[in-house]
Amino acid sequence: MKAIILAGGSGTRLYPITKVVNKHFLPIYNKPMIYYPLSMVMLLGIKEVLMIVNPSDESFFKSLLGDGKHIGMRIEYKVQEKPNGLAEGLLLGENFLCGDDVFYILGDNIFFGHGLPEVLKAAKDEVESNGGAYVFGYYVNDPERFGIVNFDKKGSVLSIEEKPKKPKTNWAVVGMYFYDKDAVKTAKSIEPSGRGELEITSVNNFYLKRKSLKIKLLGRGLAWFDAGTYDSFLEASEFVATIEKKTGLMIGCIEEIAYNNGWISKAELKGISEKLSKTDYGQYLQKLVKEG
Repeated sequence: MKAIILAGGSGTRLYPITKVVNKHFLPIYNKPMIYYPLSMVMLLGIKEVLMIVNPSDESFFKSLLGDGKHIGMRIEYKVQEKPNGLAEGLLLGENFLCGDDVFYILGDNIFFGHGLPEVLKAAKDEVESNGGAYVFGYYVNDPERFGIVNFDKKGSVLSIEEKPKKPKTNWAVVGMYFYDKDAVKTAKSIEPSGRGELEITSVNNFYLKRKSLKIKLLGRGLAWFDAGTYDSFLEASEFVATIEKKTGLMIGCIEEIAYNNGWISKAELKGISEKLSKTDYGQYLQKLVKEG
């Protein structure tokens, strides 16, 4: 399985800041926003990832993440000329995927919680073994902003509606998805919505009609932030700050995950930490080196 991170878009909900800075570079507490979805990819053991980026931001992404060798990964980039909908990222990733299954995650979505990696690994294994699609639901107070899933009394999915005016439930489909090798073909078959966009909800509904869509509801012990508004951006930062200060452990530290995965050596981690030695981030990495 490979991964695609959708990090394009104009970030209009965070204007005027995002007139000059891509939102994925903005700090969620002490790290760029893009580190958090990238860390989810890494926790799944996926080493090949494609970043979907804006034309004006490609060079900045490359300056920040390079080709991924420093963390034992292979990172590629694909330009999205215009934000034509979330499903377009699957089309842009066709050559990169080459028929592989895909973990598709939005660059402004942040997840945290005990047992979350195990939940995601179970979904990954399911798609790799049996095909289909696997998505996740989260209870929200403002369902009009999201793709909303509706169930029957047995818990079977009946429908997924994109930003409904009259939501049938409060369960939003969050911004990470597992798809089998048919994802690109499916994205090619859908039509633009009334908003003129290729909706990821249309892709999910295709799998639903084929009865090959599975969904896992994320409970209270798991946190999800769609950091595309000022309020959610602030909430995510405060959450990360609280957890890190309480535990002394970092969330979304890509070098730490690479080291724990065995993708980089202790010497390589030490080299990275020394370059950042004047920062709290670098000192955290140095502590990891000393502790082994």
